[in-house]
Amino acid sequence: MDESALKELLAGVKDDSVSIAEALRRLRDLPFTDLEFAKLDNHRALRNGFPEVVLCEGKQIAHLIAIMQQLCITSVHGGPVLATRASADVARLVQTAIPGVRYNDLARALTYEPSPLPKRPGRILVISAGTADLPVAEEAAVTADIMGNTVERIYDVGVAGLHRLLSHMDRITAPDVSVLIIVAGMEGALPSVVGGLVRVPVIAVPTSVGYGASFGGLAALLGMLNSCAAGVTVVNIDNGFGAGFAASRINLMRDVSQMSDFSEKSDI
Repeated sequence: MDESALKELLAGVKDDSVSIAEALRRLRDLPFTDLEFAKLDNHRALRNGFPEVVLCEGKQIAHLIAIMQQLCITSVHGGPVLATRASADVARLVQTAIPGVRYNDLARALTYEPSPLPKRPGRILVISAGTADLPVAEEAAVTADIMGNTVERIYDVGVAGLHRLLSHMDRITAPDVSVLIIVAGMEGALPSVVGGLVRVPVIAVPTSVGYGASFGGLAALLGMLNSCAAGVTVVNIDNGFGAGFAASRINLMRDVSQMSDFSEKSDI
């Protein structure tokens, strides 16, 4: 349950369109639902602005389906459902058990959106250095999208052919772009290049793509952490989800700022 759903529920009780018994039924699962093997944090949307996200890796399929079923039931009053790192086989079993769940095979993400969140102002650009980086880039894009952001993608524009990146500079520097997510493996150079060309926050995502001396993404991680471009923030290796979540919060601040500006102008 998120803040808007709670306000709607309380308003319904006030105007008698929702009974006290029904309100108690909806509130009974706050702050969490105990499934014994999992305690689902139904209070998270109220605290953090988005419901609990499920990591599929490492979970037994019966446990995962039970968790997803409970979240999808409560999503009618609590926002969309996102599950990450789902293999195609796992996704097929979940979709069979829960109608309406969608699967992005590239992002390895399961989504359930009975009522998609409205898109807030500002755009998030997801940029990948290579095609091999797309699974992580798509995980970031799907995460930011389901959280209520307009997401655009610019893929395969790494530093091995800098002219490819430069051909998109009008999109990258557009005034409505709030934050950039830059996904790169190998030596992880792309965020430094982009970070020196823009004035908005840059979130760098190192991937485990690369040959032996890349050490599974460690070389890219260290390269990004040592970037000489100011304002580049780095998340963990292959953590597209973390980048998409952080970018959404940054874009939310832009939305709040614009609302404040509008309010001030309206008072004049």
